[in-house]
Amino acid sequence: MKIVTTAILLAITLLLVPVFTYFFGTAPGPAEWKAIHELIWIVAIAVAYSFIVGELTGNNSQVDKLWSIIPIVYTWVVADAGHYAPRLVLMSVLVSLWGIRLTTNFAMKGAYQRRFWAGEEDYRWQVLRQRPEFSSRWKWTLFNLFFICGYQNIIIVLFVLPTIMALQNNTVPLGIFDYVAAALMLFFILFEMIADIQQWNFQSLKWAAIKKREEPKGDYKKGFLDKGLWALSRHPNYFAEQAIWISFYLFSIAACGQWFNWSIAGCLLLVVLFQGSSSFSEEISKGKYPAYAEYQKKVPRFLPFGRKLK
Repeated sequence: MKIVTTAILLAITLLLVPVFTYFFGTAPGPAEWKAIHELIWIVAIAVAYSFIVGELTGNNSQVDKLWSIIPIVYTWVVADAGHYAPRLVLMSVLVSLWGIRLTTNFAMKGAYQRRFWAGEEDYRWQVLRQRPEFSSRWKWTLFNLFFICGYQNIIIVLFVLPTIMALQNNTVPLGIFDYVAAALMLFFILFEMIADIQQWNFQSLKWAAIKKREEPKGDYKKGFLDKGLWALSRHPNYFAEQAIWISFYLFSIAACGQWFNWSIAGCLLLVVLFQGSSSFSEEISKGKYPAYAEYQKKVPRFLPFGRKLK
């Protein structure tokens, strides 16, 4: 029931956080609502596509394939609505860099195939389908619709909401705070890239040895990576992903001058999502690798500092 409880908690936050944050800052005007309506149409199509294709093929990673691509579409749609104002262009370029990098990383894992519905499925969905909570097919179908396809697609559009705030304050010129936000985004994109490369290299060598039926040695025998950035954080890639979108939120502050405004909803919900996602991943890792529990005691989950030493 832990998974179901987590899903319910996420659904509640999805409803409450946008409503709560809406009252902080100036409400969107006609131009902003026009852009929002365009985004709603796109996200509705994305939800329908992800659900239908996932149900027909049994591959529930359709949203994963869109995760790094569709935010690029969203940001440029808003940039077009704002007649390509400098801040909106800067935000869109940064999201494009993030998306291209992440899409390339996902493609290396075999996620994209000529048969667009095929490709590598996230191993966590495979594990989750076997849980007693989803013994009935209809339960998994509802979970797929409301959480995998619905919740995640809605979060994607929510964490690009700072573009709407920038559109709302389109005449405010770029300032030092914009450049700080841009620098932070670029830093965390690089940070995430390094973490992913380290993980890719480790897993490639580990699985190459397994396929050759060789006995894993040293770090590979342990089964998981705990070197490089992974010695500072158990999920440096997740940490960077959250930090990227928190940094993106800073553009809304630069545009409207308010530290807390309604466009914060997306990055807050993303943080909540990664809490649940990382807990599930670690539950699986702990079951597979005996040494993982000790790793959890020594290394923090996200923030790359505060490591506990014996």
